[in-house]
Amino acid sequence: MEYDVKDLKLAEKGRLRMEWAERFMPVLANIKAKFAKEKPLKEVKISACLHVTSETGILMETLKLGGAKIFLTASNPLSTQDDAAAALVKYHKIAVFAIKGEDNKTYYNHINQALDINPYITMDDGADLVCTIHSKRKKLIKNIIGGTEETTTGVIRLKSMAKRQVLLYPIIAVNDANTKHLFDNRYGTGQSTIDGILRASNILLAGLNFVIAGYGWCGRGVAMRAKGGGAKVIVCEVDPLRALEAAMDGFQVMSLKDAAKIGDIFVTVTGDKNVVSNDHFLKMKDGAIIANSGHFNVEIDIPALKELSRSKKRIRDFVEEYTLKNGRKIFLLAEGRLINLSAAEGHPAMVMDMSFANQALSVEYLSREGQNLKGKVYAVPREIDEEIARMKLKSMGIKIDNLTDEQKKYLSDWEEGT
Repeated sequence: MEYDVKDLKLAEKGRLRMEWAERFMPVLANIKAKFAKEKPLKEVKISACLHVTSETGILMETLKLGGAKIFLTASNPLSTQDDAAAALVKYHKIAVFAIKGEDNKTYYNHINQALDINPYITMDDGADLVCTIHSKRKKLIKNIIGGTEETTTGVIRLKSMAKRQVLLYPIIAVNDANTKHLFDNRYGTGQSTIDGILRASNILLAGLNFVIAGYGWCGRGVAMRAKGGGAKVIVCEVDPLRALEAAMDGFQVMSLKDAAKIGDIFVTVTGDKNVVSNDHFLKMKDGAIIANSGHFNVEIDIPALKELSRSKKRIRDFVEEYTLKNGRKIFLLAEGRLINLSAAEGHPAMVMDMSFANQALSVEYLSREGQNLKGKVYAVPREIDEEIARMKLKSMGIKIDNLTDEQKKYLSDWEEGT
């Protein structure tokens, strides 16, 4: 079997971490049992480009038990958990191509190796796999019936492709499922971003000015957790509605140029490039800390930071000290890559349970319906979204009410009023 991981000797540690993660993933466990019995993905070849973590390992195991043949590669050079990658190879016989800290050339070599399976379905987190197919390996498209996309950044890229009519096969936007972005993006990113910052820097949040660029679901989550840690949260936005919401949620709202003068910690969660750039670096106080929790490392203009600096050194794991020509120091965390997966373990398994349940059921849906779909971005079918929510509630021991027939009739009847 083909694979490229750091060290198979790490496999036992990875197996135990996967075992721990699975304890907190009851929804995916139910799907796993169903897939093992029914084999809905028999002989389906899948190329997956995802963060290679212990939680992802449970998803890969689920798909394989459903009959799929899988090649897995990393969706970010710093997000791989090498022990989880080794466990998938050694204990589950899944072809994995991922090494934490791999350079850009190796990263794309691994993506191409994952595509050598000649996939029937693709799974993406950031759309690097889909973009590689469309730009360099178009011959594969004739065999592909559909794909899934896990994250906001990837959905933005794919919707742009669809709008330009260059997307050549259907993609299900897993990120846009309510049981994904309302929970994974908010509670998962919120907690894991703070976790990554604290592991990398070991600072105290209380009393610090914590600047967040972007108030989407991820930004909301980070703001919530930073506030809970005692930080004074400042939100910077370009969308007037989100800025207004942040203000009414009790946060200070201002331009990033104004925030740059007073911020102690800066976190980008926008999905756009050069959000923190030259003008902001020059205004920052000595000792400012910058991190990114968006998918790609382009939100912080690192080339501009290098240009403004007279020296750079690694001062601790995942912390680089840039000394500007004016003598002030700025600390960049995790090379500007996903701080929650680079310096910490990513989202907790409890929230990835729903996200990966969406992935598994969307892949099953594509295996049945993909040939009937066009080259555009589709929402996760509502029945899948609601079923996942029901399963999650049941696993938590929560019961909810049902509408009566009279109530259903009232909600659908325009004639009945006061």
